[in-house]
Amino acid sequence: MTHSTVTVLAGGISHEREVSLRSGRRVADALTSTGLSVSLIDPDASLLSHLAGDSPDAVWPALHGSSGEDGALLDLLRAGGHRYVGPSPESARLAWHKPTTKTLAGRAGISTAASLTLAREAFRELGASAVLELIVKHLGEHVVVKPAQGGSAQGVTIVTRAADLPRAMVEAFTYAEEALVETFIAGTEVGVTLLNRGNGVEVLPAVEIVPLDGVYSFEARYNAGETTFYAPARLSDETTERVAAAALSVYELLGLDFLARIDLIVDSSGQPWLLEANALPGLTETSLVPLAIEAAGYDLAETFAALLARAQAN
Repeated sequence: MTHSTVTVLAGGISHEREVSLRSGRRVADALTSTGLSVSLIDPDASLLSHLAGDSPDAVWPALHGSSGEDGALLDLLRAGGHRYVGPSPESARLAWHKPTTKTLAGRAGISTAASLTLAREAFRELGASAVLELIVKHLGEHVVVKPAQGGSAQGVTIVTRAADLPRAMVEAFTYAEEALVETFIAGTEVGVTLLNRGNGVEVLPAVEIVPLDGVYSFEARYNAGETTFYAPARLSDETTERVAAAALSVYELLGLDFLARIDLIVDSSGQPWLLEANALPGLTETSLVPLAIEAAGYDLAETFAALLARAQAN
């Protein structure tokens, strides 16, 4: 493995560019520490020709947002014959679109909050006032509004009164053409990492998220000290098992692979509710996946190297 070459892709042009750069640097540093030859590349119009000429043993897409998570880049990597760390393009697309993930999970018996999905055009054509009134009537005033695609809590608003709903919709539409409005579920937020190094899927300890201001916002995710994490989460054994089972079910439903994170909220009765699935999760210094890997007793660099070795072997 000491002679293996890997290209880490980070950056891109999505709203999550800076997060991606941080994830990519962490992956590159970890792999370099194991003796691998690593190139860190910010994708642009020369990427495909560069990969064709360089022919790395494997590619690690550490791209967030539409630059990497919507399946398009993974399709191109597969078409170019490049081995990579990540799920199939089809699975990435399913996870990327939150309403689709919710639909599949709900059909499988996994709890999901009541919701409405609204396209920007429908919102305008049907009359914003009438649409907003129906949202409140159907879901109540305490809702979560989020872009139907995207991550890092960008464009997400927790609404507690109807007067704040219009602004929340505008914020969500800033990041996507569709907005997902869900009934607010109170509880403990956790992220569950699933790992497959080639010997089957492992469900790692859930990480509990406690933001200092009560909202796990973009700033709370990526600014050190703004969120307290508990790994493993402070859940009962029974609830821990239910959370792990729900996360594994979503992972398998979507056909995810290598490394993924499933986010859930656990209500006061211990029932886990699906929030979303992350096919290419963040790997920054404040991200949940590295915390879960360490909580499981694994070395981060060795774990990344094992994932890469599996990609090369495929």
